[in-house]
Amino acid sequence: MSPRSWVAGARRTLTDLSRRRLALAGALRDDLARRTRRVRTAFRPVAETVTPAGWTVGVLAVVLLVAGPVLHWRELIGGGVFLGLVLLLAVLFVIGRQPLAARLDLARERVIVGERANGYLTLTNPSGRRSRPLVVEFPVGAGRAAFELPALAPGALHEELFAIPTAHRAVLDVGPVTAVRADPLGLLRRERHLSEMDTLYVHPKTLRVDGSAAGLVRDLEGRTVPKVSDNDVSFHALRGYVPGDDRRHIHWKSSAKTGTLMVRQFEETRRSHLLTMVSSRLEDYASDDEFELAISVAGSLGTQALADGQQLSAASSHASLPAGGAQRFLDGLSGLTYDWQARRLVDVTRSLGNDELAASVIVLCVGSGVTITELRRARQYLPVDTRVIAVRCVIGQEPSVRWLGDLGVATIGRLEELGVAVRRVAA
Repeated sequence: MSPRSWVAGARRTLTDLSRRRLALAGALRDDLARRTRRVRTAFRPVAETVTPAGWTVGVLAVVLLVAGPVLHWRELIGGGVFLGLVLLLAVLFVIGRQPLAARLDLARERVIVGERANGYLTLTNPSGRRSRPLVVEFPVGAGRAAFELPALAPGALHEELFAIPTAHRAVLDVGPVTAVRADPLGLLRRERHLSEMDTLYVHPKTLRVDGSAAGLVRDLEGRTVPKVSDNDVSFHALRGYVPGDDRRHIHWKSSAKTGTLMVRQFEETRRSHLLTMVSSRLEDYASDDEFELAISVAGSLGTQALADGQQLSAASSHASLPAGGAQRFLDGLSGLTYDWQARRLVDVTRSLGNDELAASVIVLCVGSGVTITELRRARQYLPVDTRVIAVRCVIGQEPSVRWLGDLGVATIGRLEELGVAVRRVAA
């Protein structure tokens, strides 16, 4: 083995171990959250009001009040009493109601990665008394936007414009708008929801793949497959009449020549039906960029198929994806994440449903972690008369196409190379 091959193999092994460690950590985190859900729900009111600084002050006050008498140290008792009074004063800042109403509006609920999602926040004071200045926040995914709200007179209105950057594909929960009351030291924090939550879909980048429908599925009423049927549109041969055959398919001229009844046989045809399957297994990708590229490939081929009037099915390693329309399909891809317990590609293809196996073309979107051997094994569990194409997404790799029997394997390093790969596969 050459030194270069040894280094590449060692690097690949280290990457696999790192991805497996991340997958294990994610599975353990989800399991811990599930086991502690009841406890966290019971203590949520207190946990949401007391900040980490508040917990620190409270614990320290208890420690000082206990340690003072034990050590006969009056200063410790005085310190504990002082910290307790500070907490009591903090309570005065958070009690009361916020007489406000809010409305959150997004200019667009669906954007593409890289676009800005604009919106505006409207706050009103419907009460008969003047409101106090406070901070108004609303979560945006894992982040949080905050605005300083001035005091509002009765019936007054205040508007804030905002823009949400969308650097990553995601389904973001925007809102609810929250009025925040807190003490100056940040020991306690009380929130009150003022509006409903909205959802922002950040769709993956897609491109138009010209000629994909004509290249991958070359038929108008369906693609002929090597299955004999007694009732279809593609004529295949004649055979002897069997009781129960449809008399409309009797070929009378041939029957007159042979002296026995002959009926037509047909080759089964299928409608143009595309299935895009995206692996959501962490170990199948060397980086998150590969995963995003695989999703963009599936989105591009799926939306093109729908635009061409084809039937579309979509799936990931752990679930089926909505494919009733381009918008619902991209919404499903926007929320697709790694599944810590996802099965290998071979096991996924083995368990596909009947509707998914009825596709005339199946495209497997995977990363560099899926080997050629795995692709070959996965192909064995798919129907023989189905056209199967695997698109391996390897960032920085030169585009290439190779055939492994009836399995086409296209490798791309950028989304812009998808059109060339599709044309080569369809050639």
